[in-house]
Amino acid sequence: MSGRATSSELRARAAPEASRLLDAFAGLRVLVVGDVILDAYLDGRASDLSREAPVPVVTVGGRTEAPGGAANVAVNLASLGADVRLVSVVGLDDAGQRLLELVGGFGVDVGGVVLRDERSTVAKRRVLAEGQMLVRFDEGTLSPLAPDLEGELRSLLAAAAAVDAVVVADYGSGVMTDGVIEALPPPRSPGSPPIVVDAKDPRRYRRARTLACTPNFEEARAALGGLDPFGGDRARAVSESAQRLLDVTGVEVAAVTLDRDGAVLLERGRAPHRIYADAVPERCCAGAGDTFTAAFALGLASGADPAGAAEVAAAAAAVVVAKPGTATCSPAELRLRLLPGGKLVPDAARLAIEGERHRREGRRVVFTNGCFDILHRGHIALLNAAKELGDVLVVALNADAGVRRLKGPERPINSLADRVEVLAALSCVDHLVAFDDDRPEELLRALRPDVVVKGGDYSAETVPEAPLVRALGAELRILPQVPARSTSRIVERLRPHAT
Repeated sequence: MSGRATSSELRARAAPEASRLLDAFAGLRVLVVGDVILDAYLDGRASDLSREAPVPVVTVGGRTEAPGGAANVAVNLASLGADVRLVSVVGLDDAGQRLLELVGGFGVDVGGVVLRDERSTVAKRRVLAEGQMLVRFDEGTLSPLAPDLEGELRSLLAAAAAVDAVVVADYGSGVMTDGVIEALPPPRSPGSPPIVVDAKDPRRYRRARTLACTPNFEEARAALGGLDPFGGDRARAVSESAQRLLDVTGVEVAAVTLDRDGAVLLERGRAPHRIYADAVPERCCAGAGDTFTAAFALGLASGADPAGAAEVAAAAAAVVVAKPGTATCSPAELRLRLLPGGKLVPDAARLAIEGERHRREGRRVVFTNGCFDILHRGHIALLNAAKELGDVLVVALNADAGVRRLKGPERPINSLADRVEVLAALSCVDHLVAFDDDRPEELLRALRPDVVVKGGDYSAETVPEAPLVRALGAELRILPQVPARSTSRIVERLRPHAT
């Protein structure tokens, strides 16, 4: 039908946009400072119990080692295309030498890593049986740096060339003393690089006034002196405590990671933004938070909106979660993850199949539709609220011809392919489908959703599809709009400035 692009055409048009997004990472100069760790894995088969104690005997079949902590942040940045310099301390031991070899192998500049005989390199060694971790044992120096060593790191930071971003990875192993924190570049001033902190205690950086922090839920809970998860709803708990967390950490932006529950982005003056994670099998995985921090910092350094940077970071973390052990994400893997092909449903027939699959697996399906021409806060709030009403969110997009009929000959501002790509990057959106007609009734009949969502510019009496929704046995929900947020208003504001 005219006006509708096929799913393969949409993917082909979207690929260059995703590429431009990731190309912005290439060559960004990033300084990483913090605690480095050697992650080691002994994997084998458990075939018997020991006669010495009631513990399994593991016949080791393989050994792998990987950079951890600040070293993992550095190699993730390098894997995504950044030019990275690492500042830290290791011991004059085999673990330190191995760690430097691994990090250098990713192209990271390790000239800022100081070797000291009086310190032992931190190593975390895990024993696994067929991929299941049985025990972890740690070793290494955890005491704060001696004054002379602290002074050496301060000098290294002061002598660092101009960079596009600074990432602090503070695992509490003694590198990030108060003196080293004081030596960080001046934050939040014209020309200063954004500073992103991933720390066990982000409150220590309040006086440094860094731009952003990326605590996990337990770190956020500790920073607040406790956090009630509202019957297991950690995302709600974080959202309810947004202002307090921003105040105690002193940041403008906090991205709180929630492992299987995704993340919540908190930003001063804006509503919390929920980021959803795909379900993955339980496995021994370490370092996904480092990947999130690395990609988030690159997104901010590229000038991306914090919510967009957090969505990209979550996509990068999802790539490494699907891998065993400590891993990295490449631009190609992230590009594939961000492309809309995996979310795009080609037609009503395929949508019916997806709907039946979700019902069979016990999921609650939510449907909404619209033009989504210039994505703004109102759209994001609506989509996040719609996702909260179920397990799967399906978004139907008016094709370009349909937008012209609804909005006039000068619309859409963005083509269907562009709109698909932007919406596909949102973690709250599970499926996208385009439609030619003025109403998505064919799609509703095919999907048979549990909930149909409309924005607050409608009432239950004015929704054109309301009779069909009732006939299908679905629930109709009208969600409130964000005040003074609409694409039409944005277009009207832009018109006087058009050339």
